[in-house]
Amino acid sequence: MAAKKSASGPTASTTPSTTSPGPSATSQSLQTFTLDELQQFTREKVYSTNASKQFHLFYVGRDDVHSILKYVLSRVTVSLYLNMFGYDDAELNGILMEKAVDPNITMLITLDKSQTGAKTEKALIALDEKEDLAAFNTHFVIGQSATHQISHTKGFVADGKVAGEGSTNWSASGQGTFVVPGQPGGTGYKAQNNTQSIITDPDTISRFTAELIAEHMAAQQVAVHSSDGKSSLQRPPKKPK
Repeated sequence: MAAKKSASGPTASTTPSTTSPGPSATSQSLQTFTLDELQQFTREKVYSTNASKQFHLFYVGRDDVHSILKYVLSRVTVSLYLNMFGYDDAELNGILMEKAVDPNITMLITLDKSQTGAKTEKALIALDEKEDLAAFNTHFVIGQSATHQISHTKGFVADGKVAGEGSTNWSASGQGTFVVPGQPGGTGYKAQNNTQSIITDPDTISRFTAELIAEHMAAQQVAVHSSDGKSSLQRPPKKPK
């Protein structure tokens, strides 16, 4: 593995959109994160008095799922294990591209090969070719499941503290990205029927972390033995000096 580069090293080759977490931000760290911080992104702006403290389910087209994902992912400082089927959100990709070149953050990113037409996946590959992301403790693979099926998991574990999982793809219609800030609707607004859970239950997080690592390693095995797989483990041969 190449030597780590300093945190003051090169930045991502794309210019990410603003990663402002939204109004009434309570915490800038996932180390002290609670689900109450996401109440602001629900239609009601508040949870029921008997709502779980370790699990909450949000609904695309009803709650601001895009801002929920942005809020959590922008606070990653330690690690991010991610497997995402539909990966076509420039703003979330911008957040991850910044994290990818931070040597203090360990990242495993697993994406599906059938979705490689997205500009965001191409941008990730280009960044790896430019910077060698493995040198920053960032490893990605664009491939398939162990049995050469689609990699359809849609979830992550952030900093070992917060998990996200659901049917939501990272796209405008997949998340129902709000056209009018703070509410669904407006000209051009589209929203699929999708769910997004955010979880802080330690047992779920531990088991999901293990599963995301296993899925990543399986996809790596498929990719490195495939002529069309894309992986951070595949380095182009160096040109002789």
